[in-house]
Amino acid sequence: MEPEMRPARREPEGCLVAAVRLPVRIVVLVVVVPVRMLWDLLALCARTLHRTVLRPLGRCLLVIPFTWLWRAVLTPLGRGAGRLVQYLVVAPAVWGWRYLVVAPARWLWRYLVVAPARWLWRGVLAPAGAGIAWLVRHLVVVPALWGWRWVLVPVGRGTAWLLRTLVAVPLVTLWRWVLAPLGRGLAFLGREVAAAFAVAWRVAGYVSRAAGRAVKWALWQTVGRPARWFYRSVCTPLGHFARDAVWRPARDAVRAALSAARRTLRRALL
Repeated sequence: MEPEMRPARREPEGCLVAAVRLPVRIVVLVVVVPVRMLWDLLALCARTLHRTVLRPLGRCLLVIPFTWLWRAVLTPLGRGAGRLVQYLVVAPAVWGWRYLVVAPARWLWRYLVVAPARWLWRGVLAPAGAGIAWLVRHLVVVPALWGWRWVLVPVGRGTAWLLRTLVAVPLVTLWRWVLAPLGRGLAFLGREVAAAFAVAWRVAGYVSRAAGRAVKWALWQTVGRPARWFYRSVCTPLGHFARDAVWRPARDAVRAALSAARRTLRRALL
Protein backbone atom coordinates (compact mmCIF):
# COMPACT_ATOMS: atom_id res chain seq x y z
CA MET A 1 0.00 0.00 0.00
CA GLU A 2 1.36 3.36 -0.94
CA PRO A 3 1.35 6.03 1.78
CA GLU A 4 -1.58 8.42 1.63
CA MET A 5 -0.75 11.61 -0.24
CA ARG A 6 -1.15 14.53 2.11
CA PRO A 7 -1.55 18.10 0.81
CA ALA A 8 1.47 20.28 1.32
CA ARG A 9 1.06 22.41 4.44
CA ARG A 10 1.22 26.10 3.63
CA GLU A 11 3.66 28.02 5.74
CA PRO A 12 2.10 30.83 7.81
CA GLU A 13 2.76 34.28 6.48
CA GLY A 14 4.45 36.72 8.80
CA CYS A 15 4.28 40.47 9.21
CA LEU A 16 7.22 40.99 6.83
CA VAL A 17 5.36 39.23 3.99
CA ALA A 18 2.25 41.37 4.52
CA ALA A 19 4.34 44.53 4.84
CA VAL A 20 6.01 43.81 1.49
CA ARG A 21 2.93 42.50 -0.34
CA LEU A 22 0.44 45.31 0.31
CA PRO A 23 2.57 48.29 -0.90
CA VAL A 24 3.78 46.34 -3.91
CA ARG A 25 0.22 45.50 -4.98
CA ILE A 26 -0.99 49.07 -4.47
CA VAL A 27 1.86 50.54 -6.57
CA VAL A 28 1.45 47.92 -9.29
CA LEU A 29 -2.34 48.48 -9.41
CA VAL A 30 -1.89 52.23 -9.88
CA VAL A 31 0.57 51.59 -12.72
CA VAL A 32 -1.33 48.76 -14.43
CA VAL A 33 -4.88 50.21 -14.56
CA PRO A 34 -4.14 52.87 -17.25
CA VAL A 35 -2.05 50.36 -19.20
CA ARG A 36 -4.88 47.80 -19.16
CA MET A 37 -7.46 50.37 -20.26
CA LEU A 38 -5.21 51.50 -23.11
CA TRP A 39 -4.58 47.85 -24.02
CA ASP A 40 -8.32 47.08 -24.17
CA LEU A 41 -8.95 50.16 -26.32
CA LEU A 42 -6.17 49.26 -28.73
CA ALA A 43 -7.38 45.65 -28.88
CA LEU A 44 -10.92 46.80 -29.71
CA CYS A 45 -9.65 49.12 -32.46
CA ALA A 46 -7.39 46.39 -33.84
CA ARG A 47 -10.22 43.82 -33.94
CA THR A 48 -12.53 46.29 -35.65
CA LEU A 49 -9.88 47.29 -38.19
CA HIS A 50 -9.00 43.67 -38.89
CA ARG A 51 -12.62 42.57 -39.30
CA THR A 52 -13.78 45.47 -41.46
CA VAL A 53 -10.71 46.45 -43.49
CA LEU A 54 -7.62 44.29 -43.26
CA ARG A 55 -9.19 40.85 -43.67
CA PRO A 56 -11.31 41.69 -46.77
CA LEU A 57 -8.47 43.74 -48.26
CA GLY A 58 -5.93 40.99 -47.62
CA ARG A 59 -8.25 38.42 -49.18
CA CYS A 60 -8.79 40.51 -52.29
CA LEU A 61 -5.17 41.63 -52.71
CA LEU A 62 -3.20 38.62 -51.47
CA VAL A 63 -5.12 35.39 -50.91
CA ILE A 64 -7.11 35.24 -54.14
CA PRO A 65 -4.25 36.35 -56.48
CA PHE A 66 -1.68 34.11 -54.80
CA THR A 67 -4.07 31.16 -54.83
CA TRP A 68 -4.68 31.60 -58.54
CA LEU A 69 -0.96 32.09 -59.18
CA TRP A 70 -0.11 28.94 -57.21
CA ARG A 71 -2.73 26.77 -58.89
CA ALA A 72 -2.50 28.09 -62.45
CA VAL A 73 1.19 29.02 -62.80
CA LEU A 74 3.55 27.83 -60.07
CA THR A 75 2.23 24.28 -59.70
CA PRO A 76 2.49 23.41 -63.43
CA LEU A 77 5.88 25.13 -63.65
CA GLY A 78 7.12 23.25 -60.59
CA ARG A 79 6.01 19.92 -62.01
CA GLY A 80 7.66 20.65 -65.33
CA ALA A 81 10.87 21.83 -63.66
CA GLY A 82 10.91 18.73 -61.48
CA ARG A 83 10.62 16.47 -64.51
CA LEU A 84 13.35 18.39 -66.35
CA VAL A 85 15.68 18.13 -63.36
CA GLN A 86 14.89 14.43 -63.02
CA TYR A 87 15.70 13.62 -66.64
CA LEU A 88 18.48 16.15 -67.32
CA VAL A 89 20.37 16.27 -64.00
CA VAL A 90 19.52 13.49 -61.57
CA ALA A 91 19.52 10.55 -63.96
CA PRO A 92 22.86 11.51 -65.67
CA ALA A 93 24.43 12.26 -62.27
CA VAL A 94 23.40 8.86 -60.86
CA TRP A 95 24.73 7.08 -63.93
CA GLY A 96 28.03 8.99 -63.83
CA TRP A 97 28.46 8.36 -60.09
CA ARG A 98 27.75 4.67 -60.45
CA TYR A 99 29.83 3.88 -63.53
CA LEU A 100 32.49 6.63 -63.63
CA VAL A 101 33.29 7.19 -59.94
CA VAL A 102 32.27 4.25 -57.77
CA ALA A 103 33.44 1.42 -60.03
CA PRO A 104 36.97 2.84 -60.72
CA ALA A 105 37.41 3.88 -57.10
CA ARG A 106 36.46 0.41 -55.92
CA TRP A 107 38.95 -1.19 -58.29
CA LEU A 108 41.74 1.23 -57.25
CA TRP A 109 41.04 0.68 -53.53
CA ARG A 110 41.12 -3.06 -53.92
CA TYR A 111 44.34 -3.34 -55.92
CA LEU A 112 46.32 -0.29 -54.65
CA VAL A 113 45.42 -0.31 -50.93
CA VAL A 114 43.86 -3.54 -49.71
CA ALA A 115 46.17 -5.96 -51.52
CA PRO A 116 49.47 -4.18 -50.50
CA ALA A 117 48.24 -3.78 -46.91
CA ARG A 118 47.39 -7.48 -46.70
CA TRP A 119 50.81 -8.44 -48.05
CA LEU A 120 52.55 -6.05 -45.60
CA TRP A 121 50.65 -7.50 -42.64
CA ARG A 122 51.30 -11.11 -43.56
CA GLY A 123 54.92 -10.73 -44.67
CA VAL A 124 56.32 -8.04 -42.31
CA LEU A 125 54.19 -6.99 -39.35
CA ALA A 126 52.97 -10.39 -38.16
CA PRO A 127 56.51 -11.93 -37.85
CA ALA A 128 57.84 -8.79 -36.11
CA GLY A 129 54.88 -8.57 -33.71
CA ALA A 130 56.55 -10.52 -30.82
CA GLY A 131 59.58 -8.24 -30.62
CA ILE A 132 57.46 -5.11 -30.90
CA ALA A 133 55.23 -6.34 -28.05
CA TRP A 134 58.26 -6.93 -25.77
CA LEU A 135 59.66 -3.48 -26.54
CA VAL A 136 56.30 -1.79 -25.93
CA ARG A 137 55.89 -3.57 -22.59
CA HIS A 138 59.35 -2.68 -21.20
CA LEU A 139 59.72 0.76 -22.77
CA VAL A 140 56.15 2.10 -22.46
CA VAL A 141 53.86 0.08 -20.18
CA VAL A 142 56.23 -0.51 -17.22
CA PRO A 143 57.43 3.16 -17.05
CA ALA A 144 53.86 4.39 -17.39
CA LEU A 145 52.69 2.19 -14.48
CA TRP A 146 55.58 3.39 -12.31
CA GLY A 147 54.89 7.03 -13.09
CA TRP A 148 51.17 6.53 -12.38
CA ARG A 149 51.79 4.78 -9.05
CA TRP A 150 54.58 6.92 -7.60
CA VAL A 151 54.05 10.34 -9.25
CA LEU A 152 50.54 10.98 -10.58
CA VAL A 153 48.54 9.37 -7.76
CA PRO A 154 50.29 11.34 -4.92
CA VAL A 155 50.14 14.56 -6.94
CA GLY A 156 46.45 13.99 -7.65
CA ARG A 157 45.66 13.37 -3.98
CA GLY A 158 47.52 16.52 -2.92
CA THR A 159 45.78 18.56 -5.61
CA ALA A 160 42.38 17.20 -4.56
CA TRP A 161 43.07 18.14 -0.93
CA LEU A 162 44.15 21.64 -1.91
CA LEU A 163 41.08 22.12 -4.14
CA ARG A 164 38.77 20.91 -1.39
CA THR A 165 40.38 23.09 1.28
CA LEU A 166 40.95 26.26 -0.76
CA VAL A 167 38.05 26.17 -3.27
CA ALA A 168 35.21 23.78 -2.42
CA VAL A 169 34.81 24.62 1.27
CA PRO A 170 34.81 28.44 0.73
CA LEU A 171 32.39 28.10 -2.19
CA VAL A 172 30.00 25.92 -0.17
CA THR A 173 30.16 28.37 2.73
CA LEU A 174 29.54 31.33 0.41
CA TRP A 175 26.59 29.54 -1.23
CA ARG A 176 25.05 28.41 2.05
CA TRP A 177 25.30 31.65 4.02
CA VAL A 178 25.26 34.38 1.34
CA LEU A 179 24.00 33.38 -2.12
CA ALA A 180 21.19 31.03 -1.07
CA PRO A 181 19.55 33.51 1.37
CA LEU A 182 19.97 36.30 -1.17
CA GLY A 183 18.45 34.13 -3.90
CA ARG A 184 15.50 33.18 -1.69
CA GLY A 185 14.87 36.85 -0.92
CA LEU A 186 15.00 37.83 -4.60
CA ALA A 187 12.75 34.89 -5.52
CA PHE A 188 10.26 35.93 -2.85
CA LEU A 189 10.27 39.51 -4.11
CA GLY A 190 9.87 38.33 -7.71
CA ARG A 191 6.93 36.08 -6.77
CA GLU A 192 5.25 38.94 -4.94
CA VAL A 193 5.73 41.31 -7.88
CA ALA A 194 4.39 38.69 -10.33
CA ALA A 195 1.38 37.99 -8.10
CA ALA A 196 0.77 41.72 -7.74
CA PHE A 197 0.87 42.17 -11.52
CA ALA A 198 -1.58 39.27 -11.99
CA VAL A 199 -4.04 40.66 -9.42
CA ALA A 200 -3.65 44.21 -10.75
CA TRP A 201 -4.22 43.01 -14.35
CA ARG A 202 -7.46 41.29 -13.36
CA VAL A 203 -8.65 44.30 -11.34
CA ALA A 204 -7.70 46.61 -14.22
CA GLY A 205 -9.75 44.40 -16.54
CA TYR A 206 -12.80 44.86 -14.33
CA VAL A 207 -12.19 48.62 -14.19
CA SER A 208 -11.68 48.80 -17.96
CA ARG A 209 -14.88 46.87 -18.69
CA ALA A 210 -16.83 49.03 -16.23
CA ALA A 211 -15.43 52.18 -17.86
CA GLY A 212 -16.32 50.81 -21.30
CA ARG A 213 -19.89 50.10 -20.23
CA ALA A 214 -20.14 53.59 -18.73
CA VAL A 215 -18.88 55.20 -21.96
CA LYS A 216 -21.26 53.04 -23.99
CA TRP A 217 -24.21 54.08 -21.79
CA ALA A 218 -23.22 57.75 -22.00
CA LEU A 219 -22.88 57.60 -25.80
CA TRP A 220 -26.25 55.87 -26.08
CA GLN A 221 -27.95 58.45 -23.89
CA THR A 222 -26.34 61.46 -25.59
CA VAL A 223 -26.12 60.28 -29.20
CA GLY A 224 -27.87 56.98 -29.85
CA ARG A 225 -31.22 57.63 -28.20
CA PRO A 226 -31.69 61.15 -29.75
CA ALA A 227 -30.60 59.80 -33.13
CA ARG A 228 -33.11 56.93 -32.90
CA TRP A 229 -35.87 59.35 -31.84
CA PHE A 230 -34.99 61.74 -34.69
CA TYR A 231 -34.98 58.86 -37.19
CA ARG A 232 -38.32 57.45 -36.02
CA SER A 233 -40.10 60.74 -35.35
CA VAL A 234 -38.76 62.96 -38.15
CA CYS A 235 -36.98 61.05 -40.90
CA THR A 236 -39.46 58.18 -41.18
CA PRO A 237 -42.61 60.40 -41.52
CA LEU A 238 -40.78 62.69 -43.94
CA GLY A 239 -39.67 59.68 -45.97
CA HIS A 240 -43.21 58.30 -46.07
CA PHE A 241 -44.59 61.72 -47.06
CA ALA A 242 -41.99 62.09 -49.80
CA ARG A 243 -42.71 58.58 -51.03
CA ASP A 244 -46.51 58.99 -51.05
CA ALA A 245 -46.81 62.66 -52.06
CA VAL A 246 -43.84 63.14 -54.40
CA TRP A 247 -42.23 59.93 -55.59
CA ARG A 248 -45.31 57.87 -56.41
CA PRO A 249 -47.20 60.66 -58.29
CA ALA A 250 -44.07 61.54 -60.22
CA ARG A 251 -43.44 57.87 -61.03
CA ASP A 252 -47.05 57.37 -62.15
CA ALA A 253 -46.89 60.53 -64.28
CA VAL A 254 -43.66 59.41 -65.95
CA ARG A 255 -45.11 55.96 -66.60
CA ALA A 256 -48.28 57.50 -68.07
CA ALA A 257 -46.23 59.83 -70.29
CA LEU A 258 -44.05 56.96 -71.49
CA SER A 259 -47.11 54.84 -72.23
CA ALA A 260 -48.71 57.69 -74.21
CA ALA A 261 -45.47 58.25 -76.09
CA ARG A 262 -45.20 54.54 -76.98
CA ARG A 263 -48.83 54.50 -78.20
CA THR A 264 -48.27 57.63 -80.27
CA LEU A 265 -45.10 56.17 -81.78
CA ARG A 266 -46.78 52.87 -82.53
CA ARG A 267 -49.66 54.68 -84.28
CA ALA A 268 -47.26 56.81 -86.28
CA LEU A 269 -45.34 53.73 -87.41
CA LEU A 270 -48.50 51.87 -88.38
